[in-house]
Amino acid sequence: MSRFTLPRDIYFGKNSLEELKNLKGKKAVIVVGGGSMKKFGFLDKIESYLHEAGIETKLIEGVEPDPSVETVMKGAQVMREFEPDLIVAVGGGSPIDAAKAMWIFYEYPDFTFEKAIVPFGIPELRNKAKFVAIPSTSGTATEVTAFSVITDYKAKIKYPLADFNITPDVAIVDPELAQTMPKTLTAHTGMDALTHAIEAYVASLKSPFSDPLAMQAIVMIKDYLIKSYNGDKDAREQMHYAQCLAGMAFSNALLGITHSIAHKTGAVFHIPHGCANAIYLPYVIQYNAKECKERYSAIAKNLGLSGKNEDELVNSLVEMIRDLNRSMEIPLTLKDYGVSEQDFAANVKSIAHNAVLDACTGSNPRAIDDNAMEKLLEYIYNGKDVDF
Repeated sequence: MSRFTLPRDIYFGKNSLEELKNLKGKKAVIVVGGGSMKKFGFLDKIESYLHEAGIETKLIEGVEPDPSVETVMKGAQVMREFEPDLIVAVGGGSPIDAAKAMWIFYEYPDFTFEKAIVPFGIPELRNKAKFVAIPSTSGTATEVTAFSVITDYKAKIKYPLADFNITPDVAIVDPELAQTMPKTLTAHTGMDALTHAIEAYVASLKSPFSDPLAMQAIVMIKDYLIKSYNGDKDAREQMHYAQCLAGMAFSNALLGITHSIAHKTGAVFHIPHGCANAIYLPYVIQYNAKECKERYSAIAKNLGLSGKNEDELVNSLVEMIRDLNRSMEIPLTLKDYGVSEQDFAANVKSIAHNAVLDACTGSNPRAIDDNAMEKLLEYIYNGKDVDF
């Protein structure tokens, strides 16, 4: 038996933020990141709508990019003191991911982070609060997923938390929030969304339910990402929906080693997550093609890419992704990103080992061990096409 889980309600389109006025509850904690949501007036709107619904609010502000275990624990303590029955998380992936983790420790104060990182080992939630997610970026799709990524800076590791319990109850996908993204963030989040969709289409738990969502997201991203990057507002709206479709696909089909590597290099080399995925995806496709060439070639065919056979179609897909990277000034290798040979050599073995242990590796279509992962990382560093 398989399972397919989504938020109970997804509200989308312009002014969908107003749905907050219809929420039922007494107290809501609002979790936000930096100052952009306040700067552009969205935080004021959110508070106003909740107050109109008769809901008392409290802010947890300043969640950092790549939220830490310490931030999560501090936020959970605030929640325990305030006792909200609603958690409203707004912003990019970081504040929403952090709020999901806070939710766990709010409801279970004695639970440990070591237990939380065990895939699908989180106890039943919603005993104290329900969760509302409002994304402002078009990439992570954490508003519809069963995942949260938290960084242990002492260990220099990003841990993906995975459990259907942390899938939000309500997602509000209002494209107005995404119009505030700068170009670099638009590029990185867009490539994150593309990676989600492509990895979901080949992952071990892919299904007739996830495949259409993944494929539609891929088509939309090809059509709209560059236009969105160049400031087209309609394209920016479509990208906001495309990333959500990709999220619904990968939350159920799971991901692969592009994300495993991104999680582990991100914490060591401080590469933005979407940028890391963009760099690694072509190499991972080449590695995985030995196991699922027909799936990648199906994507290429659906995108209208050229190729007389499966090998040529896979190559066309790889080149399309690299062309997207070039168009948005994303490097094609770790060396080009600026990682020094000394830093790479000092960390490659531990990164490879930790990437193999990452929760996303188990759903990759082709198996990999420490030696193969280290070799793949060396190819990514130097920009060598994968031939093993």
